[in-house]
Amino acid sequence: MTRSRCPGCSGTAMVILTLLTCSVLFAAPASAVTQHLGSGPSFTAMVSGDNEFVPGEDTTISILVKNTGLNSMKQVMMGTIQPEDQQNTAKATTIGLTSAGDTVMVKTNPQMVGDIPGGVTVPVQFRIKISANATAEGYELPLTLRYRYLRVIVQERADIFEYVYNDAETTVPVIIRMQPQVKAEIVEVVPEQLIVGSDGYLNLKIKNTGQENGTLASVKLVRNGHSPIIPVDSTVFVGDFPRGETITCRYKVSVSNDATSQMYPVDLTVSYTNREGVIVTSSKATAGVFVDESPAFTVVSSVPALPRGTESTIDVIYRNNGKIPAYDASVRVTPHDPVTASDNNAFLGDIAPGETATATFVLVADPDAVTGEQTFDSTIRYRDATGISISSDPVPVLLNIVPSAGGISPLIIVGIIAVIIIGAAFTLYRQKNNKSR
Repeated sequence: MTRSRCPGCSGTAMVILTLLTCSVLFAAPASAVTQHLGSGPSFTAMVSGDNEFVPGEDTTISILVKNTGLNSMKQVMMGTIQPEDQQNTAKATTIGLTSAGDTVMVKTNPQMVGDIPGGVTVPVQFRIKISANATAEGYELPLTLRYRYLRVIVQERADIFEYVYNDAETTVPVIIRMQPQVKAEIVEVVPEQLIVGSDGYLNLKIKNTGQENGTLASVKLVRNGHSPIIPVDSTVFVGDFPRGETITCRYKVSVSNDATSQMYPVDLTVSYTNREGVIVTSSKATAGVFVDESPAFTVVSSVPALPRGTESTIDVIYRNNGKIPAYDASVRVTPHDPVTASDNNAFLGDIAPGETATATFVLVADPDAVTGEQTFDSTIRYRDATGISISSDPVPVLLNIVPSAGGISPLIIVGIIAVIIIGAAFTLYRQKNNKSR
């Protein structure tokens, strides 16, 4: 029977093995799990770049959103799994910007930006429309963030985590300001002889209702789309244009022939040097301008009679039914078969609104013309207040062609007279010959 040489060695080995195992467990750093604990995400927001904008513009605003949430505690515990989410991470984040009434309107819908860990900044952009009536004051646009964040980690087993999340909504203010500008407001419109198809003048009183004092300012009149009012002299230099100041500008304009008697728009802008020495053009101001129709002439006299075969002088009375005078007016009638003219032009002179003038024409109707009323065109040419020569629309003239006097053709009457004269001359000739015998 063989015996062990060291009867106590077996118990000693067991103790040593147990100590080695414990030392390995205490020294194993891979089994230490770190967990950060905090109050959750926290956000700040600011405009990227200059936060001053121009009233009336449609632009894009860039905003930097930062998650400033911190983990205030650090827990080291035994485990085998490192947690993936931290309590200061905003997960599945949606960011939306809200309009500031009708002054600053946001046109972009809320945006999904995903997860935002603590300390991370994300950029977002929104399209905005700024009213032309915006002032130089600041506007606060609410920036709303909707997200989820880790509330607690439950570790029931060494290899299993259970995550529990909170739904959260946070609103932070974004401040934008309006750049001080000259704002032109047209407070009075006085047209001078603005009539269809002619040139005239437009007198405007303009007030600077903005917050900026413009220097080296020029006021420009601009055609509004397809408006029939077209600037001829479009720019007036006014120099200094302080806020609250009112200036007067006079422009020569043209009115196209397709206009009618009604209001039409004109636009106006001011170019100036601002407080930073930069040349700026203001937003457009629009005003309505009334256009008068050109003088409308009608015939108010009775229908003159025109005997056949006889050169006749007739009078035609014209009246100016328009709202402006016609200067140096003359008229021309255009005859056609069976009427010809010995004199178809007449001078009318100046005709004020509502007044009349008489034209005298010399006309001849054919001997065989059909009797009855016939219409002939006449045209009046006149000058407006600026001296421009204008031709009116055709004005109809009625003539009543009647039989010649006594119902005998004028040619027959002429023939009879000729026969009488020839007969008388022949009788005298015979009498002289008889006396000489």
